[in-house]
Amino acid sequence: MSDDTQARIKQLIDDNKVMLFMKGTKSFPQCGFSNAVVQVLKREGVAFETFNILADPAVREGIKVFSNWPTLPQLYVNGKFIGGCDITVEMHESGELRKELAAAGLV
Repeated sequence: MSDDTQARIKQLIDDNKVMLFMKGTKSFPQCGFSNAVVQVLKREGVAFETFNILADPAVREGIKVFSNWPTLPQLYVNGKFIGGCDITVEMHESGELRKELAAAGLV
């Protein structure tokens, strides 16, 4: 992965308290896993930004290296990698996600 791509990913994460790298957009998710995370974030009532990895192959591959996590979507809260779909949904159901969002001053 190029340093430019790495820097771009870091900038997106630094600039947005809640950043979701996903297939599609929050208004038009293009996979079930991405949609599930969007729905969780909407239920949590937090503002979030998304990056459509389908539109940028460099970021699509680069984010996997950046996080050392092989799958998408990927959720970051306050610069911290939270996880993918299954982890995010489990954290939402257990209340752990709410705690992360509260710790970041978002809820």
